[in-house]
Amino acid sequence: MYVVRRVFKVKPGTTHKAAKVIAQLAKAYEKIGRSPTRVYWSGYTVPGPSNTVYMDWTEETLGSPYDEAASEPEGVGELYKELHDLQEETYIEFYEMPQP
Repeated sequence: MYVVRRVFKVKPGTTHKAAKVIAQLAKAYEKIGRSPTRVYWSGYTVPGPSNTVYMDWTEETLGSPYDEAASEPEGVGELYKELHDLQEETYIEFYEMPQP
């Protein structure tokens, strides 16, 4: 089992707005079968890098987003466009979890 974490560095002053857009994207992916997703940020009232929003979920296996079986929810294009205008950088991290 894996934890997949997407990190979004966003423009100053846009953290809450970006987090709302990312949360909408997360819900759209959950509707097509992704595991429950968490969206969170640091800075402001808690320690950590400011202007950074995180989204994570779990996967049983890792696969390519270009695989024929990979799917994207319908209607998320506008959300991605809105997020693109708010973000400065994004990257993805992968963590392996022990099996019970």
